[in-house]
Amino acid sequence: MTTIKDIAKLSGYSIGTVSRVINHNPDVSEEARMKIEQVIQQENFQPNSNAKQLKQQSSSAITIIVKGYENMFFEGILERVQAILRDSGEEVAVAFLDEYANEVQYALQLCTAKKPKGFIFLGGNLEFFKQDFARIDVPCVLLTNTAESLHLPNLSSYTTDDRLAGYQVIEYLIKAGHREIGIIGGSASKVGSQVGFRRMQGCLEAFQENHIPYNEETNYEPSRFSMQGGYESTQRLLKKNPKITAVFAIGDTIAIGAMRAIRDMGLRVPEDISVIGYDGIEYSRYCVPRLATVHQDTDALARKGVEDLLLRLNYSHPVTHEDVPFQLVEGESVAAPRDH
Repeated sequence: MTTIKDIAKLSGYSIGTVSRVINHNPDVSEEARMKIEQVIQQENFQPNSNAKQLKQQSSSAITIIVKGYENMFFEGILERVQAILRDSGEEVAVAFLDEYANEVQYALQLCTAKKPKGFIFLGGNLEFFKQDFARIDVPCVLLTNTAESLHLPNLSSYTTDDRLAGYQVIEYLIKAGHREIGIIGGSASKVGSQVGFRRMQGCLEAFQENHIPYNEETNYEPSRFSMQGGYESTQRLLKKNPKITAVFAIGDTIAIGAMRAIRDMGLRVPEDISVIGYDGIEYSRYCVPRLATVHQDTDALARKGVEDLLLRLNYSHPVTHEDVPFQLVEGESVAAPRDH
């Protein structure tokens, strides 16, 4: 059965452009319209009537819900998602929530008040999705977390393999000679941040496989995804365990605060303490020293998420769950410990 995605591939245009042609949006060049209509006719393509009718009846926006006010990684994805949606002729609304807020409850409130045609969640706690998401009946996409285990018929997800990435970070630090490694942010509990939990699980696996002891009491500090959170948590961590020679901050925003805290404590990065972050935000390339990090592909996350949502808005199509590849970037902020 031919789908809108097939029409996009055969015509050489994006799903957004095909969607505008199907819905008679005038914001399409005559050349594109003719080509797409030709492919539609050749393939005998029939758009899903229910989805099309729903779209025609509603002029409400696609709503992006962002978890956290200071997460610079989400800013990069948000900018790209907004650009793709607007290029596709979609109206976009954005809502920012505290990183500990219940994003699903907020989405339910919007369903009643605004009736959005779909949601894109930037970040999310799976516990909230388990509790209440079944009451949301519009197409949705969760970015930077996986919802595959929830088996929800209207929720796709695209993320990085956080567990594997956390494992590789610790392996990288161990190979550099570090044995006393601190972790900032994340959670050892499934009830907390799911992304942080998976990154922590990868770290713990690496410690265990390399027979390196890890004590949560002396080697871990929680942190919000903010520079201030990273700064304060790093100071607490190093004061209670001055033996630490490397810090893994589970977000680049946290890592930037951590580097400033280390400097303000009279220490140097990486000569005294190595630091590695996670996300690969643009600012990490311009830190002094340049930050080692796990680079997530924000363009791929944004593009895949938007294309998935547009596909399901226009056509009856199953949800998708996909891991987007990451890259461990060896920056200037990691070096062998002084006594190594």
